[in-house]
Amino acid sequence: MSDTGFARLPQPPYHAVIFSSRRRGDEHDGYAETSARMAELVARQPGFLGVESTRGADGFGITVAYFDSEEAILAWRRNAEHAAARDRGRAEWYAHFEIRVAKVERAYGWDREGA
Repeated sequence: MSDTGFARLPQPPYHAVIFSSRRRGDEHDGYAETSARMAELVARQPGFLGVESTRGADGFGITVAYFDSEEAILAWRRNAEHAAARDRGRAEWYAHFEIRVAKVERAYGWDREGA
């Protein structure tokens, strides 16, 4: 992620894994540490391109991870430490989540000069 929060990505096509979630309202022991560890691991994953993430005060969040191929996504899914984090998320941290995988065919943006 850049200092703006936007991932610096190549020109499409590439793939996006969209993780939308609502956190539980109770304690989240270990969540921040696990999240930081997953960010560290995925950054070293072959085919990983970048990530964008945000979470509101109500506990709803969206993380979009970008990969260069479906194979890279599947390899990340098979990572043992990532699998353990997913299991812990189901057991302790999330009330609900959805995962969507998409192929990005086009991308464009706009930036106010000096913003």
